[in-house]
Amino acid sequence: MTSALPPVPSPLPPLPGGEGKIGIDARTLIGLVEQYSPTGEEKAAVTWLVERMRQLGYSQSFVDGAGNAVGVMGAGPRQAILLGHIDTVTGLIPVRVEGDLLYGRGSVDAKGPLAAFVDAVARIGMHSPSLLDGWQLVVIGAVDEEGDSLGARHITPLYHPEFAIVGEPSRWERVTLGYKGSAWARLTVRQARSHTASPTASASEKAVAAWETLRGWADKFNAGRERAFDQLLLALRGLESGEGDFEEWASLRVGARLPLDLPAEAWYIHLAEILPGIQIEPYGFPIPAYACEKNTPLVRAFLAAIRTQGGKPGFLFKTGTADLNIVGPAWNCPSVVYGPGDSALDHTPQEHASLGEYLQAVEVLVQTLKQMLR
Repeated sequence: MTSALPPVPSPLPPLPGGEGKIGIDARTLIGLVEQYSPTGEEKAAVTWLVERMRQLGYSQSFVDGAGNAVGVMGAGPRQAILLGHIDTVTGLIPVRVEGDLLYGRGSVDAKGPLAAFVDAVARIGMHSPSLLDGWQLVVIGAVDEEGDSLGARHITPLYHPEFAIVGEPSRWERVTLGYKGSAWARLTVRQARSHTASPTASASEKAVAAWETLRGWADKFNAGRERAFDQLLLALRGLESGEGDFEEWASLRVGARLPLDLPAEAWYIHLAEILPGIQIEPYGFPIPAYACEKNTPLVRAFLAAIRTQGGKPGFLFKTGTADLNIVGPAWNCPSVVYGPGDSALDHTPQEHASLGEYLQAVEVLVQTLKQMLR
């Protein structure tokens, strides 16, 4: 591992509030974003982050069995987990700072939240070490979140936290409490080959009809459900067709974003009932929707911390999925999702983060952790 840290490319904006906010800058964020790490290629970024945590005074920093970057501050029996992800989607964006804005892949999704976790815990260790008595704060930069969440699946049985914070962009003033579930299926129509002049509907036509039937069922399911979080959201992500000497076929790849009251198992049963005679092949990992409890000490600590920084806190429920969906049901502890950045910029060619907002998020995390560790 190299001990050198990347230089800060330009002057950083002062942290709002000024007085007493020492030891915070954006070197962790900038350095991490400089390590391009699309899913499956996270090793260099993991190595960099483990070394960065060592330099920031973490009690331990290491790479675990799944390739996750792990840093531990404190040695007590009580655990708190701050879980971010270190992988990004593909698409290299040259890293640069323009005024207050840091451009680069992952600056929003989700190296911004992960770096904020690293810096906030380092602040606790440097300036409030007595709060760590009896505690260990574990920061994890998980791999493969943009894939099958193999990093989160690996850590789930290894830790037993009393509270958990998952890192995804929500803007510094907001806390995310829920993510939808997801399930994928390949729907295939097969039939005997017929002449193109035949009035018999082709396999492709039947596949299109199946998609329309599915959308009609979803419309009925969603009737009266105003929030997207409570709706079944369908996406047609691929279609193929072909024929052999005696058979023709057409196949659709369908994704479903699932509400809390429609688990993946029930969705697959509905598919078979809605589309009789069509071959249904689930693939990938089905993920259940998950919503955090709203009235917990952790949520209250976040709301208070946001207000101390002059913010007006709010709640979000998102239509995507996150590692929260994996660890939330398993750990069954007070949890939230938090992190700086505008999620509208996720995966886009213009992905960028505000350095000022990043520093505000670090301060919110520090104040939240101080409250939770007392």
